[in-house]
Amino acid sequence: MSNKSPSTHKLSKIRRADPQFEREKAQYEHPLPSREYVLQTLTAQGAPLELGRLVELLDIQPFELDPFQRRLGAMARDAQLMQNRRGDWLIPDKADLVRGRVAGHPDGFGFLIPDEEGPDLFLSPKEMDKVLHGDKAIARVIGVDRKGRPEGKIVEVTERVNRFVVGRVVEEHGVRFVVAENKRISQDILLAPPEKGAKKALKAQSGQVVMIELIEQPTKHGQPIGRLVEVLGNYADPGMEIEIALRKHELPYEFSTAALAETKKLPDAVRKSDWKGREDVTGLPLVTIDSETARDFDDAVFCERQGKGFRLVVAIADVSNYVTAGDALDGDAYARGNSVYFPRRVIPMLPEKLSNGLCSLNPQVERLCMVCDMAINATGAISRYRFYPAVMFSHARLTYTGVAAALYDKDADTRARLGPLVPHLEALDALYRQLAKERVKRGAIDFETVETRMIFDDHGKIERIEPYERNEAHKLIEECMLAANVCASEFLREREHPALYRVHEGPTPERLEKLRDFLGTFGFQLGGGDAPKAQDYAKLLEKIGQRPDRQLLQTVMLRSLRQAIYSPENVGHFGLAYESYTHFTSPIRRYPDLLVHRAIKSALAARRYEPGNWEEIGLHCSMTERRADDATRDVEDWLKCFYMKDRVGEIFEGSISSVVPFGIFVALDGVFVEGLVHVSELGHDYFHFDEKSHAMVGERSGRRFRLSDRVKVQLTRVDMEANKIDFRLAEEAPPRGKTRR
Repeated sequence: MSNKSPSTHKLSKIRRADPQFEREKAQYEHPLPSREYVLQTLTAQGAPLELGRLVELLDIQPFELDPFQRRLGAMARDAQLMQNRRGDWLIPDKADLVRGRVAGHPDGFGFLIPDEEGPDLFLSPKEMDKVLHGDKAIARVIGVDRKGRPEGKIVEVTERVNRFVVGRVVEEHGVRFVVAENKRISQDILLAPPEKGAKKALKAQSGQVVMIELIEQPTKHGQPIGRLVEVLGNYADPGMEIEIALRKHELPYEFSTAALAETKKLPDAVRKSDWKGREDVTGLPLVTIDSETARDFDDAVFCERQGKGFRLVVAIADVSNYVTAGDALDGDAYARGNSVYFPRRVIPMLPEKLSNGLCSLNPQVERLCMVCDMAINATGAISRYRFYPAVMFSHARLTYTGVAAALYDKDADTRARLGPLVPHLEALDALYRQLAKERVKRGAIDFETVETRMIFDDHGKIERIEPYERNEAHKLIEECMLAANVCASEFLREREHPALYRVHEGPTPERLEKLRDFLGTFGFQLGGGDAPKAQDYAKLLEKIGQRPDRQLLQTVMLRSLRQAIYSPENVGHFGLAYESYTHFTSPIRRYPDLLVHRAIKSALAARRYEPGNWEEIGLHCSMTERRADDATRDVEDWLKCFYMKDRVGEIFEGSISSVVPFGIFVALDGVFVEGLVHVSELGHDYFHFDEKSHAMVGERSGRRFRLSDRVKVQLTRVDMEANKIDFRLAEEAPPRGKTRR
């Protein structure tokens, strides 16, 4: 639509006798001013304008007024314009206004996170009454709060993002409302009565978990109101924690009708027609190596010695053969972004017919795959590689435990059962040793972490939580997958084909400065100057050795790094010390891997795969990954609270896992559960948070509680509603309950 100016807008100074002719001619020439011209006019005036003056300046005809006002409304929704209290139109950027996203706090206040660079604006509880967590709004800076933070006043809500909310029904004094499970939504949501004439009205009892649809958003004059759309059940029902997490985090958990229809049309097995254009690797003794509970098998491996080096074949399920770009299956997979693994339940990225069947590299059946075939020299360096589509036949479904027993425990029964596969596994192990040496030489960071798993009883409740140690077989497969991912990245980079890279940037200057200050108090220095590399971190970890405060130093080093994300801009992977890295090996459960497969196939055919805006896709996939992490963390926290609720009063030993301004978090030994010791429970003193040293320090006593310090605590409260566990220092606690070590 072309700009409209005073010289081009007027059809004629001569008024025609036929007004219909005037309207038709004006409409034919699309006379409305463009958005750009409206902004240009307002900018030139240098002040807010009332509608009449704006109409006059832009020479809007009476018959144009309605569509012009609709255009102004659309510009306001896009935050290009806004109206002040007098109704005048103005440009937000000219009024010291800040556009951003609302982040609520469980205590009722919140912040506006600016879209552009700048400090967050504090929003008082009164301001938060107008919005919900996640809404987009425009605020004016009105001063600073008592903590010196810039404070904002909301002048307009530009987008309401909460349509459905999951929560619990509460009834007080005859008034029914819903308390949101997302504690960042602190407003109570009034529950609307059933619609008149409804044939079957939903009913929920007080305390039950429900899903509501917001029919009225909050305003400064009224609470939000919601309509009941689903009753999930009672809070303690088995699996309810997962049902809540799915809805709270807006995880897609049902496949669309169209996607299921497409899935139904797919074959149950590989057809002879599928062999066309593929290499036959069914004769290679490829095997899958996974955990005992795995059901979807993305990858299979084979290794043999070639001279002084090795041939490594990594075969990956060819999901792209069945999930076509633009189809309903592809749309559902993109919306999910990844599979989500809850304790005892999986929300797959693809329907089960694909994830556990047609695409899964199950034993003793033919499967379509994409192969990365590598030649690796005696020192662990990849000398050449090639990619090709193939048909494979998994010769065995092995487990990490079984492979470790055969290779490292030399268990005779296991080796006898594996028979002719043992030499290939031994070749894999020899290759792994070289790849591990190359990893050290490359300078990849290897932080020590403890993974845990929950063991459930027959009633679906936690029986115990135990450490899950990765054995050498885990690391063997990990190195094989890293090698294939690096080759995929190099393949696409060399051909200048766009793709999603798995990028991990080093520390920001601010984090680096804080880390150096902290390390300096221990007499350590991080090499690399203003741009340290992974190798500098690895060397420092080696210097630290096994000293008693290793965990403290390692934790602070780890927290100085940024989170890995997906991006079309290849900036390398800091932690793994790779200049180029992408994800290729898990297309059943990660959408970025599926995109990489499509890109590789296109490059092999001398074509170009363009799914759309790569940057937006990368942001979306990074979001779905974080969303899955948040949801699984919520479920695990609830299960841990349920596990601990009958142990109030018991005393435990543990280590400080985090220090925050309001207290210390303690991770219990042997129980693998975390809880908070509030600052008020630290002792008879005023304790202050020392961010630089990651400690709480007593003002009078000088007593310090520092990250990784050992403490003894007593469990005082388990809040199932908020998923919180509270401790007090055992030294301050009365001598009751049992001691657990």
